Amino acid sequence: MPQPRSLPLRLLLGLADITVAAFVIGAELARPLYRPLYEALSRLALVRRLEAGIARLPRFAILALLAVPFLGVEPLKVLGVIWMAEGHLWRGLALLGGAYLVSFVLVERIYHAGRDKLLTIRWLAVAIGFSVRIREALLAYARATRAWQTAVAVAGRARALVRRLIARAA
Repeated sequence: MPQPRSLPLRLLLGLADITVAAFVIGAELARPLYRPLYEALSRLALVRRLEAGIARLPRFAILALLAVPFLGVEPLKVLGVIWMAEGHLWRGLALLGGAYLVSFVLVERIYHAGRDKLLTIRWLAVAIGFSVRIREALLAYARATRAWQTAVAVAGRARALVRRLIARAA
């Protein structure tokens, strides 16, 4: 029989559930927006040529190339947060969202293009394997929670509502 939890622990777990729910809802609402863009970008001939060029680079050059999006985009994320703190909420959110999208797309495309060579770097392969195992364990735990299941259901209803509104407006 499980031990009763203390109030601070219950509050902390409740906060964690709310955080997970917010993340799931945000991810589920954003996915239809960025996924088509990401897939269209990956089909462009220019992107394919760039990926082929990246794949021909030495493994440590590919690793160094992964740092470029972080160096260019991270300052924009900070600027977005500063703008929000100064009262420019929508401008800051737009910059922050755009910076995350650019960072995600660039890092993923570079990693995809150079993955085979990157995984020949032993310490990187170990780190990636470890992070994948941790991510999968955390996701398995989160997916088993009531908060996750509720958030997925709410996100599904929200997506359906958005689709209905778009259909009505068209």
